[in-house]
Amino acid sequence: MVIVSKGEHVWLDNTKGGEFDVPIGALVKLADSGQIQVVDDEGQEHWIQTSLANKLRIMHPTSVKGVDDMILLGDLNEAGILHNLFIRYRNNHIYTYTGSILVAVNPYKLFPIYDAEHVKKYKNRKLGELPPHIFAVADNAYTHMKREAHNQCVIISGESGAGKTESTKLILQYLAAVSGQHSWIEQQILEANPVLEAFGNAKTVRNDNSSRFGKYIDVHFNQNGSIEGAKIDQYLLEKSRLVYQMPDERNYHIFYRMLAGMSQSDRERLCLTEASDYYYLTQGNCISCEGMDDSEEFAIIRGSMKVLLFSQEDSWNIFKMLAAILHIGNLEFEATIKSTMDACDVVDHDLAKLVAGILEVNYGNLIEAFTSRSTFARGEMIFSPVSALQAVDIRDAFVKGIYGRIFVWIVNKINVAIYKKKVMKHSQR
Repeated sequence: MVIVSKGEHVWLDNTKGGEFDVPIGALVKLADSGQIQVVDDEGQEHWIQTSLANKLRIMHPTSVKGVDDMILLGDLNEAGILHNLFIRYRNNHIYTYTGSILVAVNPYKLFPIYDAEHVKKYKNRKLGELPPHIFAVADNAYTHMKREAHNQCVIISGESGAGKTESTKLILQYLAAVSGQHSWIEQQILEANPVLEAFGNAKTVRNDNSSRFGKYIDVHFNQNGSIEGAKIDQYLLEKSRLVYQMPDERNYHIFYRMLAGMSQSDRERLCLTEASDYYYLTQGNCISCEGMDDSEEFAIIRGSMKVLLFSQEDSWNIFKMLAAILHIGNLEFEATIKSTMDACDVVDHDLAKLVAGILEVNYGNLIEAFTSRSTFARGEMIFSPVSALQAVDIRDAFVKGIYGRIFVWIVNKINVAIYKKKVMKHSQR
């Protein structure tokens, strides 16, 4: 039988059952009168018969207050790890080591631990010498690169809302701060973030700024350890979000920010109105994001695009394509009969003509592309009508193709600004 006393910390076996439940930490409040009273980490009170004390296990001393490095835990199991992270998070310690791995728990608020003083504090310090911090990981990789003249790789992974995007930005900021004299290329690398986030991030039910694509960033250094360039590879852009959003989710940020921040004259040139008027922006019944000023963010995006050498024509052409996507989303189709065959036609031809004008394509060809399919057989192209439902699928696929090409073009444009094509002896990834 387990004997416990008042004030001891114990592990309490879960009472709910279930595949993923693990023991939870608890504090003994009372241990006499034939019953044991404990309060678990979540503040729930439990009364346990002394005869059932085998439901309790004494907690190892290392788990009581938590440790910086979870390799030091005496209770090195799932329960011990979760309890350690919980205790540290409750004390505003969002970073914890597991050897050379840094575990970050997103606090969903900004702590004052990323300023110049913290950059100076973690510079040239060994991993584990100071409390866990993302700057320590960045400095460790940077120091090894300089000392050993070998490429280094920092992998940032986690579920949606874990903080991957913010962690990436913090590492880039640290590298820019410690790599030597501040240069224009460093500023350009940092300015790539607002643009990529606008076109590749969206509000989800779990995260107001969720990255809906993957990226791999090469940062190149010269022999003195100064940043000389960078290159961004993108993959797996979530194109389905363009045509459908789950409840309480938004499309990509750029649409809402463009409509909120673009001048009235520019909106009139593109025949744009409010976000609530567009089918592609309203399926999640969420067109705003608490704590996010879309108009202000649009001004930041425009500034970043200038730093990254986007010309006025480049920017305008991008916004034209985005406007076309919004108008295309409002196109509807109705069933008709053509040559005794089931077919469909556009409901609003004026809107279709507007789309053709913005895209600078032939109106007849655009309608044909939406309302028919082509098949190449016996050396000739055969066109056959499609149903209204099939036309919607064609419309949505067309939009996904446009946005995908826009995104690839933007990433390539950024790389032209920040990537210097020459042999680098040292590389930080």
